[in-house]
Amino acid sequence: MADGKQEHKHHGKSTRDILDPKKILGVLELKEGQTFMDAGCGDGYISIAASELVKESGKIYSVDAYQPSLDGLNQEAKKLQINNLKTVLADMTIAVPLEDNLIDVCVMANVLHGFTSEDTLKTVLTEIRRVLKPGGTFAVVEFIKADGPPGPSYDVRLTPEDVEEILEEHGFTIGGTAEVGKYHYLVKSFKK
Repeated sequence: MADGKQEHKHHGKSTRDILDPKKILGVLELKEGQTFMDAGCGDGYISIAASELVKESGKIYSVDAYQPSLDGLNQEAKKLQINNLKTVLADMTIAVPLEDNLIDVCVMANVLHGFTSEDTLKTVLTEIRRVLKPGGTFAVVEFIKADGPPGPSYDVRLTPEDVEEILEEHGFTIGGTAEVGKYHYLVKSFKK
C-alpha cells in the first residue's frame, strides 16, 4: 500500500445491477440478530440488504480496502437510517481488524478471483476463518467461468470446483453450490 496503488487494486465496477443481494442472502438463510461480514464490500449493496435481515439486534461489518467506496456506503446507510452497519477500512491481504469468532455469516462477492490471481489468498482466508464463529458460514460469489462481459477476463475467473478446492485447502467444509444470477454462482462453506 506504500505506493498507493494497492489500495484500490480490486476496486471494480459495482455488480448492483446484475446481482440480487436478496438471492444471495436467501441461500445463506441470514437471520435476525446475526453478525454479518461483507468481505470486499465495494459499494456495499449486499451489506445494505443484509442490514434489513439482521435487523437492529444484528450487526453488519462492511470491509474494503478502498476508502471512497466505504464513504459512499456510509452516506447511503445514513440516508436510509441504517444504524447496525459499520464500515471497516482494511487490506485483507494483511489483516481484518475484527475480533476472533465474531461473525456468523461472511460473504465475499466477486473478489476471490483477484486474491487468487495475485497469490494473496492465504492471509485473506486465514483471517476470514479467524473472525468466523465455529460453524460460521463463508460464502463466495463469483462470475461463472465464461467469456465476455460482464466481469473479469476469462483467465482469472474460477469454476465452482476451483472455489471448493481453494476453500477446502484453507480449512473450510463445503456446503454446496447455488446459482444466484444470470452471471453468478455461490459456493457455501463452513468453518470447521
